[in-house]
Amino acid sequence: MNGTNRENIKIGATVRVVQKKDQRSGNLTEGVVMRILTKSATHPHGIKVMLEDKVVGRVKEIL
Repeated sequence: MNGTNRENIKIGATVRVVQKKDQRSGNLTEGVVMRILTKSATHPHGIKVMLEDKVVGRVKEIL
């Protein structure tokens, strides 16, 4: 499942995100969703979330 639809992402879900600093390299960070930051239903680059360890990034994969 990809991370471009807000309805697919739930608080507590394990996801892989790309942080702003990693956009060029594409490095993914795995974590558990604490907050969903994007208000719109979809976003072409992925829904922005905050993970439990305070990392903010756009969801690329939902595990």
